[in-house]
Amino acid sequence: MQGDTTDISGHRPPGPPSPSDPSDQDGFGGGGTPPGRPGSWPLRSVGALLGCATAVLGLLCFLGAGTVLGAFLLLPLTRAGALGVLMAGARRLTALERARRTVFFGDRFPEPYEVSDRKILRYLAVRVFAGLVCGVVVALLVFGAVLAGVLLWGVLRGGLPWTDALGQVVLGGALLFLDLQGLHALGALDARIARECFGPSERELLRRRVHELAASRAAVVQAVDAERRRIERDLHDGIQQRVVALAMLLGRARRGRGAPERADALVRQAHDEAQDLLAELREVAWRVYPSALDSLGLKEALSGVSERCGIPVVTEFAVGGELPRPVETAAYFVVSEAVTNAAKHSGATAVSVRVDLRGGVLALQVRDDGRGGADPSGGGLGGLAGRVAALDGILRVDSPEGGPTTITAELPCV
Repeated sequence: MQGDTTDISGHRPPGPPSPSDPSDQDGFGGGGTPPGRPGSWPLRSVGALLGCATAVLGLLCFLGAGTVLGAFLLLPLTRAGALGVLMAGARRLTALERARRTVFFGDRFPEPYEVSDRKILRYLAVRVFAGLVCGVVVALLVFGAVLAGVLLWGVLRGGLPWTDALGQVVLGGALLFLDLQGLHALGALDARIARECFGPSERELLRRRVHELAASRAAVVQAVDAERRRIERDLHDGIQQRVVALAMLLGRARRGRGAPERADALVRQAHDEAQDLLAELREVAWRVYPSALDSLGLKEALSGVSERCGIPVVTEFAVGGELPRPVETAAYFVVSEAVTNAAKHSGATAVSVRVDLRGGVLALQVRDDGRGGADPSGGGLGGLAGRVAALDGILRVDSPEGGPTTITAELPCV
């Protein structure tokens, strides 16, 4: 019964499953994937009672399938057709259970989500068992309530001694406690198996998380290597060439001592070259790590980015209080790389930067009026995505042809 993976309506879903919330919700307000707003207590109670009825329907389905299709499931020639009939009914029952969880418990499940035939049958088997047991527990609770009414009537009429009534109350209270605990546990089981069937299981979520962490770690390593290569390239193609030119100018000035005017001109040219060399060296040092982050903070560091940019940059900074150092560093490099790309490659005439703190998440937005077409998988933006993902953040690039380009990042501060 491995079968093809389909959604519970029998159609092949077009995309990958969505992530879910692994947290459990207990009781009759059980959790979905992820949970939505839970319904009221009477609505959840009606949903639980309806679950008992659907469990009976599922039991009849299994018994009928076993009676009618049992022989066909055993024969190789008829097994595929019989299994198709069985799974058609199972998917309808599963869709009914999903609707029950959504309507009465407020659960929200990813749509669509791939569910194998084996997973559907396993869910229905557990659901039938849990629903029938829940029906028995509810019946015992109703029976206990009737007995409590008879006991109260006997006490009021004086036909039952107070000592016997007290013993019955203690015994009934203990049974009521066990009954309610049973309902609570069955409600939690119903929520858990629904989440396991209609959304990614906790094991799947853990596997995804491990994959994401491994991918983010690899991306960070690649970003660091790319940054090192860029620094080496800047030092080799820029600063080193300027140092060579400076040495040549000084050598020519030294050899031209016999012509003072020419020597003075060469020294002045060497001095200008040294000034340009210092400016470029300072720029490379800022790209490695901005010292202003340690001494002045993120706001002043971003002001330095605006001052060094060749086009106008308007920065709105709405963050009160201190930020974690890794978040500040990542935010600086996101803004710096985005502004640098806009100035060098997009043909933009203006850039706007907005930084604000929203409920424990640092939100960044860099927008330029350039020609667009930025490649999110390119070296610079790809490295930024890895740096942001290492902090469990999100980086989005919206850059249609013709512009504008908007880069947004969200960095958790906890």
